[in-house]
Amino acid sequence: MWYVIQVSTGREQAACDLIEQHVDGSLFAECFVPRRTVAFQVGDGWDTTTEPLFPGYVIVDTAHPRRLHSRLAALPDFLRLLDVDGDFLPLNDDEVAWIDGFTKRGHRVVDMSRAVVEGGIVRIMDGPLVGREAQVKRINRRKRRAILELSILGRTVEVPMGLEVVRKPR
Repeated sequence: MWYVIQVSTGREQAACDLIEQHVDGSLFAECFVPRRTVAFQVGDGWDTTTEPLFPGYVIVDTAHPRRLHSRLAALPDFLRLLDVDGDFLPLNDDEVAWIDGFTKRGHRVVDMSRAVVEGGIVRIMDGPLVGREAQVKRINRRKRRAILELSILGRTVEVPMGLEVVRKPR
């Protein structure tokens, strides 16, 4: 089952590396930072980079959350397995399917998508958002982002994804 570990924002990959180095590999199948590819402006052009999809959080696939929790407490960084009154909360099947729908084991990065706007309707032509136009809540063309709404661990969050609108027909 997938569990969420809260870490210091900006230290997501370092936390995952720390877990992989200091926690017995038999306690987890995978530790990863879901990432998204986003565009940013450089002078007159654009470049891309990856950034955490959920800043301040790491996901770990484990069948032993209690044992993992005790090992995390011994590590020299802020790492907290999310729980409610001592019960560790795994991601539900829909949440796991949502992340797995955009990424795959070994490449947990949501790549940029490309779209056109026709008559006020966004039509995604290429990338992981193809066929998921209904999940797009709004678009920020200036920042080249599509904002998706996701329910995760009982909370509704807005998740920005990279989206380049390649042209807008007249």
